[in-house]
Parts: sequence; structure tokens; C-alpha cells
Amino acid sequence: MKRLFFAFIILLQFSNPLLAQSTVERPKLVVGMVLDQMRWDYLYRYFDRYADKGGFKRLLKEGNSCENTLIPYTPSVTACGHSVVYTGSAPSITGITGNAWWDRDNNRTMYCTEDKNVSTVGSSSAQGKMSPKNLLVTTVTDELRLATNFKSKVVGIAIKDRGAILPAGHSANAAYWYDNSVGKWISSTYYMQTLPTWAIDFNNRNLTDSYYEKGWNLLYDSSTYLQSTTDNKPYEAKPFGNNFPYDLKKYIGKDYSKINTTYFGNELTFEFAKSALQGEQLGKRGTTDFLAVSFSSPDYIGHSFGPNSIEAEDAMLRFDLSLGAFLDYLDQVVGKNQYVLFLTADHGAAHIPEFMQENKLPGGRVYTGKLMDRLNASLQRIYNIKKIILSDDNYQYSLDHAKLDSAGIPSTDIINWLKKELATEPGIDRVFALNELNIIPLPATVRKAINLGYHPRRSGDVQLIFKPGFIDASSTTGTTHGLWNPYDTHIPLLWYGWGIKKGKTYRETTMSDIAPTLSSLLKIQMPSGNIGTTISEVIK
Repeated sequence: MKRLFFAFIILLQFSNPLLAQSTVERPKLVVGMVLDQMRWDYLYRYFDRYADKGGFKRLLKEGNSCENTLIPYTPSVTACGHSVVYTGSAPSITGITGNAWWDRDNNRTMYCTEDKNVSTVGSSSAQGKMSPKNLLVTTVTDELRLATNFKSKVVGIAIKDRGAILPAGHSANAAYWYDNSVGKWISSTYYMQTLPTWAIDFNNRNLTDSYYEKGWNLLYDSSTYLQSTTDNKPYEAKPFGNNFPYDLKKYIGKDYSKINTTYFGNELTFEFAKSALQGEQLGKRGTTDFLAVSFSSPDYIGHSFGPNSIEAEDAMLRFDLSLGAFLDYLDQVVGKNQYVLFLTADHGAAHIPEFMQENKLPGGRVYTGKLMDRLNASLQRIYNIKKIILSDDNYQYSLDHAKLDSAGIPSTDIINWLKKELATEPGIDRVFALNELNIIPLPATVRKAINLGYHPRRSGDVQLIFKPGFIDASSTTGTTHGLWNPYDTHIPLLWYGWGIKKGKTYRETTMSDIAPTLSSLLKIQMPSGNIGTTISEVIK
């Protein structure tokens, strides 16, 4: 009799989809972490200084570290990195070819997440007129929503709009970014009409002024910062107008952008992420949710002070402690081994050129904006046409084809002139037409990187390749990123938690492999533009 009863129950479950329960195993929560500008070597440069109960040692010892993860395309910048991490694709397919690009369809510079058809939610500024509409493919977050018939919640968070919007994808429940004109977290009408109560309550805490009140002092005695240069180098920028330590009280109620260039920007992001977890009940709703959080402050700090600064070291040591506390928080509110987390970076950074020079290493600056102005002035004298070069975005020149066609001047004449003119320019290694990319002599790695970064409607006509150690500069201080070289493209990739096999993976992997690995782990479809492959070594 009992056998008949259980057989009836089983038959009823299979015949009635309302009673059938999914047996697909997934974690309660996925947490994607992207550090905006983190070189891979930071994992080991500061390893001895990371706390035993901090975040990095826990991820390295209890998770899986892909030690040889590279960005496979150029330019290695924020928007491209965040979109590729979450799409498994490349700029040539996603359409996100830079933080901005010369858009041939609109005949103007296009910002990666701009959307004039939406409005700001949470402030009266224009900083919320953003959406993912320029992203041409789905993200792994979109695919999770599709796989669960949109039951999963997806929330993106970052100080930078592009760091929140592009990872969250098209179908996200929300994306939030920081409006530095008012010191509040905002969103856009693409996602919602009003901020949720928990976000309003968070903004009302006015944490930025509280951080300013504290000021930025070193975590440890200055004599212990042996991995950094001495403070106050002339090639470091001075965003606060004075030397370290930084008294930030003068910005209270006046300038809410300065927090971006301090470690407090990370603290603010962690706190908002915790409020989002609680407010949206992420990981507690009976389905898999996704929190995509990016930390923008390392990029602001790195650009201003450089990778060898005491500010960069202190910020990483403090991030380590905050990361450890956040992991403890996840263990408490979601459950240990009930969530999976990955941590990576959108790009690295070059050493400040003057730091290289003072240590007898190759490096320098190419003032690309001034260079373009000079070239345009010379071309005007020759052809009597103003501004033939429209843009120098992403190490590429975009030409004004309408003016050239009207004047009957072949674009090849301009390109050949540029090649000759730039042949002896210090810091520039190669100049060529992008339509010649696959026929001119180039190392395979460089050729592939440029190919993966090229989109016919959102890329230029002429490619510049800099000599190693040289950067695109607009000032005499600080540093940047964006090239194919390892200092810009070798990034950390750490996996931790549910379904992750402990260990290290040494074979070459790429940023494009992150999304398909997550897809395999979650048993969902890969994003629509995916070209990466699953890193099988990290999955149990």
C-alpha cells in the first residue's frame, strides 16, 4: 500500500508542473567583484602585509586563483573590462569599444552608457541619464534572469555609472551609482521611477561627510610601507592640494567628488552593497540572486598617485580588511558556502613614467591631445580643411570622411601622411590604417588584441601603438592604462565559495572566460556574444 502511495505522489509531481520542484543545484547568491584598476601583482606585492583574517589571504587559501588571466583585447579600459567580464565577449562584439568612442552612426563622441531618453532617479542632476542600451549583447546576469524566468534579482553597484550598469545587464532589477554633485546614490528611469526606501534611508545617512570628518591617515606607521616610494613625489598628482595625510574636512558639504580618490570610496561602496543585500533580501528568496559590485576608487587613486605610491599601498591594505569583513557579513546573512564569489579587475595600470625614468627603466608620455591638435593644424595648412582628425579616442584617429570626400581627397593620402609624420614621434612605435591590420607585420598577440577591440561602427581609421612604458598623457603627473602590455592586461581572478575547487590555475586564461565559467557553474546559457571558454579547473 505504501509503495502505491509513493508511486502516486511521484507520478503526480511529474504530471503537475506546479508541484514539481527543480533539482538544479545553484547557490543562493552570486557576488561579482571588480576592482577598477588592480594589477595582478598586488596579490603578492602586499601579501605579507595582508591580514590573516583579511579577504585576499582567505580567497587565495580557500578559493581558486587563476594566476595567468589576461585581457585579450585593447583598449584595456573600464567600460570594456566591465562589459567583457560579464558577457564573455570582446569589444568587437559587445560594441563597447571604450569608455567613449567616435560613433560613425551618430557622427559624434558617444559615452558608453549615455541614454538621453531616460532621467535621473534620486537627484536633480543629469548624472542619471544612463542605461545599458549601447551594449549589444546579453550578460551572464541577463542569462540568469532568463534561466529563472526572471525570478532571480540582479543588482549592480559602483561609484562609476559604467561600473554598475554594464555588469548588471539589460534586464537588471536595478543599478546604482554615485552622484558626486550631491553625494548620493542614484539610478535612472530605465530601472525605476523612485529609489527604494532602503536606498533613500542610506543616502540620508550622509556617510561621505562622516568620512571627510575622519580624514585619510595611514593604517600603519609610515616606516612600514616598504613597497612604496617615499611620499610626495613630484610626478604624483595632488587632488587634495596638500601632502599626506589628508585633512578632508574642508570638503564637507561642498565637494562630494573627492571621496572617489580616497579609500573611503571603497568603504562607501561596501556599505551600500550591504544595504542592498538587506533591502532587496538578496540570497534569501528561494532562488539565485546576483550582486554585481565594482570598486571604482582604486582607479582614481592609481591614476593620481601611481602603483608605487604610499596611497595605493594603504588603500589596498584597507581594502583587504574591508573585504574580509564583507565575507564575514555574507557568511552571516547568506550562509557560509551558500554563495559563490569571484574577484577580478577591469584592467591594470602602467608605472608612472617618471618613476620608471628615475630607476633607469624605459617609459615616457605621449600627449595625444596636443599631438592631434598639431597634426590637424598641419593638415589644415596642406589641404585647407579644418579638423580632418575628429577624434583620438582609444589610441585611434577617426577621420572626417565627409569633408575629405567633398574635397576629393582620398583618405589614404591622409593616412600615409600621418604614418610619415609620426614615424619619429617619441613614444609611438607603430602607426597604420586599421583596414591593414591583418596584412602588416605584427606579433600575433598584438594583432589579436586590436582585432578583438575593433567594431566597424565604433572604431577609428588609424591605429597608434605606443612603445612599452609610454602612456597617453594629458598632464605631467599620474599614470593611466589602456594598452595591450602585461602591466595593463594581467589581472587577478579569484573564485571562492559554493561549487569552487580549492587550488591555483596556472594555464593562460582570459577575462572572456569568466562569464562562461559562471554559466557552467550555474547551469545556465552563456551570454549571446560569448567567445570565452569555461575554466574547468575551478569547478568542483
